[in-house]
Amino acid sequence: MELRQLRYFVAVAEELSFGRAAERLLIAGPSLSQQIKALERDLGVRLFDRDRRSVSLTPAGAALLPYARALLERADDLRHRARRLSGSEPVRLGYVNWLPPDLTARTAAVAQVHVDAWVAPSHTQAARVAEGGLDLAVCWLRTDDLAQRGLHAQLIGADRLYAVATGHDTGEVPARETSVLLDDDITSWSSWNAYGEELAHETGARAVRVSDGGITGPGFFDHVRRSDRPVINSPKGQATPLPPDLVRRPVVTPEIYWTWSLVWRRGEVRAPVLAVVEALRIGGDFGIHGQDAWLPKGDPHRLRG
Repeated sequence: MELRQLRYFVAVAEELSFGRAAERLLIAGPSLSQQIKALERDLGVRLFDRDRRSVSLTPAGAALLPYARALLERADDLRHRARRLSGSEPVRLGYVNWLPPDLTARTAAVAQVHVDAWVAPSHTQAARVAEGGLDLAVCWLRTDDLAQRGLHAQLIGADRLYAVATGHDTGEVPARETSVLLDDDITSWSSWNAYGEELAHETGARAVRVSDGGITGPGFFDHVRRSDRPVINSPKGQATPLPPDLVRRPVVTPEIYWTWSLVWRRGEVRAPVLAVVEALRIGGDFGIHGQDAWLPKGDPHRLRG
């Protein structure tokens, strides 16, 4: 059993798709499948149930996932301590699925930035920063989350969310005529569920509960095909190409935005970390303060009043 195989296991468990996990890990799909099979042989249990359309954790896989994550955390901590002893410790940056496209160019002159390979939900990455497993993270958090975890946040990016629909109409659609999917898996979708619930409450969008991980990927597209309304696309699916039978529709009244915050610990004094924070500071607001823009009330970048 190798650490990289555990990373592969965690990636497939989080994506519930060998294809998406392979893209995330930057390896070929067949190689990923072979490594998972080798890990299953070494452990003596089957980790995933898989067919042509879906991937799911077996009971054994679900039971072992927290231990795999813990082992990877300990390995990362060991590397961190070794780098500190050698005097070449980088600034550790975690993320969910989006990073500034010019991250390297903006930070290369001030610090060595190590982008952590464990792509995890916003609440998980924020917890890792608060606990010291990461120095910085790009994620979505509410004001209460920041206060509870002792973190600072600065706006670093934003996505204007759109809806996906069947048919040929690519025109604007009012938010109240859309649906937003909420997943019963709060381990993976806690932040999105909180966002979606408030979106539905404030705009009149219809909240639809699902339990199949179909917030992104092929499962999401299947939900769109079965829906009688356009469905809001999550931030994780913003860059995913649409199948030819589906169209993208701008959402209006209001225009809905998802913000990306750079978060770091309150009381941080290390010069390289603060230098990266400063290097990634932006001057604009990405449209989130426009007249028809919408952010949830707990968003730290929403204008008060």
